Order: sequence, then C-alpha cells, then structure tokens
Amino acid sequence: MAKIRARTLFRKGIWEENPVFRQILGICSALAVTNLMTNTLIMGLGLIFVTAMSSATVSALRKMTPERIRMMVQVLIIASYVMMVDIVLKAYLPDISEALGPYVGLIITNCIIMGRCEGFARSNAVWPAFLDGVASGVGYALVLLVISTVRELLGFGTLFGVHVMPSGWVPWTIMIMAPAGFFMLAAFIWIAYVLEHKKSASKS
Repeated sequence: MAKIRARTLFRKGIWEENPVFRQILGICSALAVTNLMTNTLIMGLGLIFVTAMSSATVSALRKMTPERIRMMVQVLIIASYVMMVDIVLKAYLPDISEALGPYVGLIITNCIIMGRCEGFARSNAVWPAFLDGVASGVGYALVLLVISTVRELLGFGTLFGVHVMPSGWVPWTIMIMAPAGFFMLAAFIWIAYVLEHKKSASKS
C-alpha cells in the first residue's frame, strides 16, 4: 500500500498535477534561472528540499497549530528552510549563490510550497506529506531542466558549462534573454497539453 501511495504521489507531482505546466505555479523562477543548467539544477534541488521539509514540518505540527495563525506559521517554517539553503549556497557555492541572486530568497513566496502545505500537508501524515513535497519539487525541477537544456545548448553551445556544439556554432542570443523563457515554457505547456489530449482521445 505504501508503495502504491508513493507511486501515485510521484505520478501526480511529476505529470498529472505538475506545478509548472499543469498549475502554472512558480514560473517566475522558471523564467529567470533557466538560461544555465547548473543554476537550474541548484534551484531545483533547493526547492525540492524546502518543499519536502516544509510539508513534513507543517504536517507534524498540524494538530498543534491554531487555525487562525496557520498561514503565518507556514511562512515561518518555509522561511527557515529557505534560510538554510541560502546559507549553504553562500558558504559552499558562492558563485552560484550570486548568480541566483534574489531568486533563492523568493522561494519563500513560491506558490508551489504554500500550495502543498495548504492543500496536502495540513490534512495528511508526515511521510505522505514529505513524499508529496518531494514529488512536487521534482516535477518543478524536471520542467526547468528541460527548458534550461534547450536554452543553454542554443544560447551558449554548452551543457553544464561544457562546450558540446561544433566550433562554427553561432549562439542564439535570444535564448539567453528573458523572452526565451516565456517561449520555452509556452512550448512545454503546449506539448504537454497535446500529449494529454492524445492520451485522453485514445482512451475514449
């Protein structure tokens, strides 16, 4: 039963209820940090950690948290984990911390985390809440990595900073600019919609 539950949670977080292309949440960072895969990976891992730990903590404290202040408690919990991520990045990955800039701090206001805390963690046990947080974070990170793969490859000719395109490759400057994030996210949402529509049509 536990395995089935975990599989269901991950299927929903990664595809059926993906926070980015299904619920259109957390797209500010999706558009801002996806020009380089390294930055995207670190942001994704940070959000997975914060979402999972915040959901687990909210679930653990759900019976002790007064209803009228639950939102403030949730923000405090989320902010605590974000501060941990920010401190670790500044201590061990200062260059990436500087590149990500304010977007690490903005994880606090990310709708994905608050949404999972409110929509799932408050009414479920700690372990399912933790898995739900991990699944939502992974769904977010995977979308960002796909987008950043295309943007970095076409914009810089590299993947994770390693040059992979031919020597005569002319970088697409627009791919490292902000508008490319909108175009890539829109294309991803469209592709996901088409795939889901074909899947529904085949079942009917």
